[in-house]
Amino acid sequence: MTASLRDTGVWIFDLDNTLYPASCNLFAQVDRRIGDFIADHFGISYDEARVMQKRFFREHGTTLRGLMVEHDVDPVPFLDYVHDIDVTPVAPSPTLAGALDRLPGRKIIYTNGSVRHAENVTKRLGIDGRFEAIFGIVEADYVPKPDPRPYETLVAHYTVDPKTACMVEDIARNLVPAHAMGMTTVWVRSEADWARPDKGGVGTGSHIDHTVDDLVAWLDEVAG
Repeated sequence: MTASLRDTGVWIFDLDNTLYPASCNLFAQVDRRIGDFIADHFGISYDEARVMQKRFFREHGTTLRGLMVEHDVDPVPFLDYVHDIDVTPVAPSPTLAGALDRLPGRKIIYTNGSVRHAENVTKRLGIDGRFEAIFGIVEADYVPKPDPRPYETLVAHYTVDPKTACMVEDIARNLVPAHAMGMTTVWVRSEADWARPDKGGVGTGSHIDHTVDDLVAWLDEVAG
């Protein structure tokens, strides 16, 4: 396993609940702010906003996509508001920084969030400066994973050969397009129903090449 992965030309990392542990629970802050934004925008109660928020997520992949498609909401103030969070629950990770420094190949972050959010988190982790690029939701033209189109955009823009690329994600369904393109796929195990391969609407997980519980320890081993 480690020998073949050392030949990887490009590493594509998800951000949230992947480069930092899900136990940090940053999404709880984002989730609350999404509900508050919707309640304020439509002049409805928070409970009503939550129902709308979850429907958008189910039907459009992200709440933002639903707001844009169904209500023509401007994405810029939405992203500015929902990612204005406290990232101190994320602990700096010198081990992760060292593993990334030793890991051969180019490194790109691909997130359904904003570049600003990714920069805040990577700075907190102490891994800023280790990535060639951050490909966020704006760069994806606001089309979220797992729609195949932004994967194709990323591959074309950064001249990535999928057959020598590896994608690392905590949401199993987001690895489906990567696997279809020929990438090696790594799932960071999650117990959240919407993140698991058996409950996320993508079958048994045959599109997953490697499953890891502790990404930092695993990368440390792969990097050698």
